Amino acid sequence: MQAAAAALTLLSVFFSLDCLSAQRLTQNQIQIQEQNDRNARSDAKRGAKNQPHILFILTDDQGFNDIGYHNPTLKTPTLDKLAAEGVTLENYYVQPICTPSRSQLMTGRYQIHTGLQHSIIRPRQPSCLPAHMDTLPERLREAGYTTHMVGKWHLGFYRRACLPTRKGFDTFFGSLTGSVDYYSYGSCDGPGLCGYDLHDDEGVAWGQEGKYSTTLFTQRARKILETHDPTDRPLFLLLSLQAVHTPLQTPKSYIYPYRDMANVARRKFAAMVSTVDEAVRNVTYALRKYGYYRNSVIIYSTDNGAQPFTGGSNWPLRGRKGTYWEGGMRGVAFVHSPLIKRRRRVSKALLHITDWFPTLVGLAGGNVSESQGLDGFDVWPTISEGKESPRQEILHNIDPLHKPHAQTTKWDRPSSAGEASVTKPKSPGSASKKLKKKKILRQKPKQKSAFKVKKFKKPPTFSHHSEGKFKPLPEPKPKHKPRPTTKTKTKVYPQSQKLSYYKPHHKSHSSGAPSGTSLPESQPPIKPRIRSKSRRTISENLSWTRPLPPKSKAKLKSHLKSKSRRTLPQNQNTSKQGGLLPKSQPTPRFKLQSPLPVWDTSVQAAIRVGDWKLLTGDPGHGDWVPPQVLATLPGPWWNLERAQTTSYKTSAHKNIWLFNITADPCERQDLADQRPDVVQRLLERLVYYNQTAVPVYFPPDDPRANPDLHEGAWVPWVDEEEDEEGKYDGVYKKGRNSKKKKKKKCKLCKLQSFFLNLNTRMISNRI
Repeated sequence: MQAAAAALTLLSVFFSLDCLSAQRLTQNQIQIQEQNDRNARSDAKRGAKNQPHILFILTDDQGFNDIGYHNPTLKTPTLDKLAAEGVTLENYYVQPICTPSRSQLMTGRYQIHTGLQHSIIRPRQPSCLPAHMDTLPERLREAGYTTHMVGKWHLGFYRRACLPTRKGFDTFFGSLTGSVDYYSYGSCDGPGLCGYDLHDDEGVAWGQEGKYSTTLFTQRARKILETHDPTDRPLFLLLSLQAVHTPLQTPKSYIYPYRDMANVARRKFAAMVSTVDEAVRNVTYALRKYGYYRNSVIIYSTDNGAQPFTGGSNWPLRGRKGTYWEGGMRGVAFVHSPLIKRRRRVSKALLHITDWFPTLVGLAGGNVSESQGLDGFDVWPTISEGKESPRQEILHNIDPLHKPHAQTTKWDRPSSAGEASVTKPKSPGSASKKLKKKKILRQKPKQKSAFKVKKFKKPPTFSHHSEGKFKPLPEPKPKHKPRPTTKTKTKVYPQSQKLSYYKPHHKSHSSGAPSGTSLPESQPPIKPRIRSKSRRTISENLSWTRPLPPKSKAKLKSHLKSKSRRTLPQNQNTSKQGGLLPKSQPTPRFKLQSPLPVWDTSVQAAIRVGDWKLLTGDPGHGDWVPPQVLATLPGPWWNLERAQTTSYKTSAHKNIWLFNITADPCERQDLADQRPDVVQRLLERLVYYNQTAVPVYFPPDDPRANPDLHEGAWVPWVDEEEDEEGKYDGVYKKGRNSKKKKKKKCKLCKLQSFFLNLNTRMISNRI
């Protein structure tokens, strides 16, 4: 019994020791865990200090000549000082209109890779950024940033998944459509279809009427800076101001300093630029006040060039908003930051709006390689240290839907690569039908070409740092007759195959846009081939065919006289090389050394490689508008941004231009005739990019978007379960049998319009 009692006491002692040791181990683990948590918090704060706060200020429709350091008549002291103390970007490019620029900023991809090649997203269009594509705020949020957006979105909102709060922003305050009244926040998509457009996160922000939008957005940005702790997490704030987009509205106090300007539109526009300058001053003051400035990066950029008809100015650059001339795409921009190593300088390095995605993600410590298919480059060493830009070329755009008006009705459907297609031929019939087809081809010199470009089996890959100059063209081979075929073989998209721009593009393009001024040595040459019925089917694919002359000499003289009258007013600013020829000389025709064309030059496209810039198709009005020649607005804003055929042409049937932008930034000397070797190389680059393009997504307007159906506001109207993208085969196209309604003449309407314009001028002159 005594032995058993002793054994029990020993066991109790052992159990008590085990419990004590277990308690000690538990306490030690708790202390270790607490220490680890403290270390993690300190590491996070240390990492937040290393990650800079990013303020991106995006203005709307501010032209090259609409800032103080380019034009002293505009009073922008804050912008001038920030640019002078930072790095001014003088070779920086954006897109010609709103939606493409904003999409490229958000995704870091060219618009040929997002399906937004054509025009803007209308308020009633069921379209937005592709669902599968990551965005800049999403990548920054993954890196630990708090993300906020204030201002204009204009990237689609037909369903909630398209809203800024679903695309990576923690908060959003601003408008969703393209043009909003600065006081009433009404937005119209055509006459009589208007709604309220001011949103706070995913709800409508009612009750803000009467407050000027630039001031309201500035107050919200300052509130975000005040409530956020800069030592806790890094901040990304996108301040997307509505100014200086139309309508031209501003408080009267800002107009008074510009009272000496004779042009009323320019006076109001300059006043709106001053409101932007004051907004930037207030926001940068808040950065200093709340402890952000010393570890911050401030980026200022416009989204496209200015519209001179509404007060803006791109002088001395050619063209305007909506065009692919320099005036529509060369943007005002600068970077200001205490983190820049080489400050107070002007950078002429080639930069593009897609470069901000990898640059800012790299600054934030994020992983850029996770974003597949980027077309941008990390240009922070170029901005901060003055190193050479990794970018050597820019694809401005390829828009297969933008064709000359006489040719748009002959489109069948663009191919999967965004390539222009010609009308699908009918089934072979009797010989009489064939003869009729030949007569049509004789009567219409603008008939589509039957050229078919031979594609690579695998798209070639390119290095970011390829160097060298243009290689000389091989000697032309002997001409040979095209092989006769039973019917014209054309490149058409199969009707049964479904188009969807939501498919990611080729993986070979994932590392970014190819650079360099020449094709790599390893790339096989492009060998175009002809599959046509006869030589008569060859159209003006490279302006090779001449227009058919009138039959008689009298008609020929009248034809030349009428042509010279049409072309004289538009060509007064042309240089000696591109000047007018005497009437006796024929219209200049472009002819390449290459025996066969490689690109349909009626397609609107523009590309920059090194110093060279090539434009094909219709690049838009190519005039040089001095500061405000016209005093009135010719039409509402939606007509200015909608793709339209222009009557302006530098010469008959001209559809290809070449400029040395470094030597001729104002694009006054067209060198297409003098340098066919350069033209050939740039056309081949367009062919390469076109093979990586996705189909254009441009759906029709949806009547369900009418604000009258949603309490008078522009809000998402499609349910998340509904597959809206699957409704349309890529591109909306009217039926062939659809006829335009003839407009009835209305003398009373003209009289009302006259008095309306007169009243507008009288009211404007009072200010």
